Amino acid sequence: MSNKDIEKRYHATFEELKQFAVDHAEFWYARDLQIALDYSSWDKFKRVIQKAVSACENSNQPSVNHFSQVGKMVNIGSGSQREVEDFQLSRYACYLIVQNADPSKPVIANGQTYFAIQTRRQELVDDEAFKRLKEEEKRLFLRNEMRVHNKQLVDTAHQAGVETTLDFAIFQNHGYQGLYGGLDAKGIHQRKGLKKSQHIVDNMGSTELAANLFRATQTEEKLRREHIQGKIRANQTHFDVGKKVRQTIKELGGTMPEDLPKPEEDLKKLERRAQSSEKTLGGGVNEQE
Repeated sequence: MSNKDIEKRYHATFEELKQFAVDHAEFWYARDLQIALDYSSWDKFKRVIQKAVSACENSNQPSVNHFSQVGKMVNIGSGSQREVEDFQLSRYACYLIVQNADPSKPVIANGQTYFAIQTRRQELVDDEAFKRLKEEEKRLFLRNEMRVHNKQLVDTAHQAGVETTLDFAIFQNHGYQGLYGGLDAKGIHQRKGLKKSQHIVDNMGSTELAANLFRATQTEEKLRREHIQGKIRANQTHFDVGKKVRQTIKELGGTMPEDLPKPEEDLKKLERRAQSSEKTLGGGVNEQE
């Protein structure tokens, strides 16, 4: 059976396992997904689920919206049944599970492809809503995405051999140098006129944040997909991906990231103001400053 045939079979299996709730929302049972992903032990698979729940919460998404714990009756022989633990999983939950599952299993790669495609389709729908956001709201959204994917990038880079804080600083600089035409973090600070205490990502507009988010996600996927090992190879990979993103911006006629203007307001201030507004609305009282 060819790889393409195997991919079709697995994709068909994931589609067949999909269930629909009363409100027509789609979901997958974790016990069904466990078998499809070739996990013989529920305890081992539950550890993967717990990692996925943590990843969900780290992305500022309520895990209860994606992982709903339920009980399921199963046959144990002689017509008897007993209740076992199970979860109803959203598409996003399934995506996080396969991202945290054992990469040595061939089915995992196909699961990642399937749920990545399904998640991307939903993102394309959500893009319309994203386009209607104000610039400040886009920056806040993309900054949160950067936090999530930078954490994933750190974990994947660590697995590749980028172990110490200094190692990661060098690794991060390679990505910046590829994307910013040779500028490292210090050079970007100087070019943007940032203070030493200011973080680069907190002083990017939505366009620049999107370019860096793409750099981070594509580097993380390439490190994982190609099983890259060693600091030197990891650094080169980060540089190459950054350079490719820069080349794409150039081909599209876009502004190079180092030439994009620094927003007037640091994202830290925007976040504090947004949190303050949420507290005010939550308390039902509009306080005068």
